[in-house]
Amino acid sequence: MCGRFTLFHNMQDIARAFQVEVPASMQITPRYNVAPTQEIVTILRDGTSAAHLALLRWGLIPSWAKEESIGSRMINARAETLAEKPSFKRLLHNRRCLIVADGFYEWMQEPGSKLKTPMYITLKGQEPFAFAGLWDSWKNPAGEQLQTCTIITTTPNDVVSPIHNRMPAILTPEAREEWLDPNLKDDQALLHLLKAYPAQQMEARPVSRRVNDTRYDNADLIA
Repeated sequence: MCGRFTLFHNMQDIARAFQVEVPASMQITPRYNVAPTQEIVTILRDGTSAAHLALLRWGLIPSWAKEESIGSRMINARAETLAEKPSFKRLLHNRRCLIVADGFYEWMQEPGSKLKTPMYITLKGQEPFAFAGLWDSWKNPAGEQLQTCTIITTTPNDVVSPIHNRMPAILTPEAREEWLDPNLKDDQALLHLLKAYPAQQMEARPVSRRVNDTRYDNADLIA
């Protein structure tokens, strides 16, 4: 699973990387320990509109859900079963998104020990990238609309496989365009985009165990 990531690039860097405009109302601070149930930076494309930035809550609450608490259990969705599960199939066809990040964490089991070392995984150029995601809109009992999302995971590449048996589906720039194309609804074509990112373009290194505490969010986590 993918349960923690970073986004410390500023909005101008993100706008250039993804060719989107930054809404005047959107303000973000550097994040080094993004955790489920928090607001995260995403890119959506609704119908024929252009791709745009939006803040969604991490942890999918499907529109049919009876309780908000389901979101904390739906932070990830497995690429292999998206087209099989009715709740995900609908979103796969109509509510795909990009989730913006510049690194993510996975925990590696130490041989002969109960300890796990947090590993920080990035692109070699340290540039921002996009996880493939799904989103939905849910109305709470008070009638308020809450937009939430989930990160899609896939089989790991050679960088991540020694650390964990899953990795987030990171999309290449070409795949990002296809993923957001509202006219693309073919299951196999969409699932083909959700493969492991090229290992030769990624790197991983151990970082501070302070990342285990979601309350701690500081640059020294990745030092």
